[in-house]
Amino acid sequence: MFLNSESGITKIKMAREERWCVVTGGRGFAARHLVIMLIKYGMFSVRIADLGPTIKLDPDEEDGDLGQALKSGGAGYVSVDLRDKSQVLQAFQGAEVVFHMAAPDSSINNYQLHHSVNVQGTKNVIDACVELKVKRLIYTSSPSVVFDGVHGIYNGDESLPYPTKHNDSYSATKAEGETLVISSNGSNGLLTCCIRPSSIFGPGDKLLVPSLVAAARAGKSKFIIGDGKNMYDFTYVENVAHAHVCAERALASEAAERASGQAYFITNMEPIRFWEFMSLILEGLGYERPKLKIPALVMMPIAHMVELIYKIFAPFGMKVPQLTPSRIRLLSVTRTFNSSKAVDRLGYRPIVTLQDGLQRTIEAYPHLRGDAHSKIGSHKGNLLWRYKMLAFTLVLLVASFYHSFAENGSITFTMVSKILLGVSIILFIHGRLTLKT
Repeated sequence: MFLNSESGITKIKMAREERWCVVTGGRGFAARHLVIMLIKYGMFSVRIADLGPTIKLDPDEEDGDLGQALKSGGAGYVSVDLRDKSQVLQAFQGAEVVFHMAAPDSSINNYQLHHSVNVQGTKNVIDACVELKVKRLIYTSSPSVVFDGVHGIYNGDESLPYPTKHNDSYSATKAEGETLVISSNGSNGLLTCCIRPSSIFGPGDKLLVPSLVAAARAGKSKFIIGDGKNMYDFTYVENVAHAHVCAERALASEAAERASGQAYFITNMEPIRFWEFMSLILEGLGYERPKLKIPALVMMPIAHMVELIYKIFAPFGMKVPQLTPSRIRLLSVTRTFNSSKAVDRLGYRPIVTLQDGLQRTIEAYPHLRGDAHSKIGSHKGNLLWRYKMLAFTLVLLVASFYHSFAENGSITFTMVSKILLGVSIILFIHGRLTLKT
C-alpha cells in the first residue's frame, strides 16, 4: 500500500490529483480517524464535508498528517448542510467515492432532527451520487437498527429484521436511511453498502470516556445497572475506519457484486461484559470500578419519572438526562454481533485488539486521570455523594410507591403519590439552584 520509491510517490500524487473521495461529517469522532487513514494510504485526495463554516484544527492536527495534507492539497474542506441538496451537489463534484458518516448526536432523542439528517439528508446524498455518477457510496449505520429496546441480541447477524418499534428516534431514522442506501445500489452505476459498527471507542471520543470520568468524580459511577453479566461488542475506532476502507476496496474489486447492496456488522470480534469494559477504563484512569448492583426493573420507574420531568422542563433549558428508559435498557441487556459476513465479503479483520485499543484509549486522556483531580475536589465529591445518595433513596421510595400503587388504579394512593412526586421535583429544583449559588 505504501510506496517509498520516487516513482511510487509520483504515482500517489497523480492519484490524489485525479481521484477524490468525500467524507460527510468529516469532523466527527470516527470520521476523523477515517480521514487520517485515507490520507496515509494515499489512495484518494480527501474532501472533508461538515457543518462548520471553516475547518478548525486541534493543536495536534496542525503539524500532523491532516495539517500537511490540507497544505499540500491532498485534502480539502467544504462546509455543507446535507439537508440542502444544492450544497451536497457542490460538495460531491468530481468525487469517485462518498463515505457518508454524518449524523446528529444519538443521545438527543429528537425525531424531527434525526429524520431531517438521517433520512432526508441521506436521500440528498444518494440523489447527488446518482446525478454526479459517483461510483461508490459507503454508509455508516448502527447495530441499533435491529434493536427493539427490550430484547437482548446474542451473536446477531445480518438476517435480523428491523423491529416494529425502535429504541429511539436515532435508531429508527438510521434504519430508514440504511434502507434508502441499500435500495439505491445499482442506480446509474452506483454501488453501495452499509457499515454497522458496534459501540465505538478510542482516542478523540468526546462522549464515553469524559462522561464516565464526570460520573466517577461526582460519585455516580458506583452502580451497575442490572446483574452486570450482559455482554457487549465494542469496536476500536481505528477498526471502524479500517472497515470503511475494506468496504470501499471490496466495492471497487471483482467481488463488488457480492459485496454491494448489503449491510455489515463491524466489531472488534472480542465480546466482553459491558460493565467489565467500563470498569477497565475507569481503573485505567485511576478510579474505582462500579460495584453496587441495582436491578434494571427497580430503575425503570425512576427513569420514567426523569423522562417525565425532562418533558416538562426541557423548554426551560433542562439538559437531556442520562437516566431514561431507553438508556437503562442499553446498559442492562446483551448486544453482541457476528462479523463473519464482513470478514467473508469485505475482507475485514480488526487491526487493533480490544486490549491494545483500551490501552491507547486510556493513554489518550491523561488530563482525566483520577490523580489529576484535587483532594479538595474529592472531598466535595464525597459530600455530594452522601447528599445524592439520600436524594436517590428518597426518589427510589417515591418511584416504588408510585409504581406499586398508583399504576394499579388506587385513587387515594394516586393522589398521595402525585403530591410526593411534586414535592420531590420542587426539592430537586431547589437543590440544583442552591448548588449553583
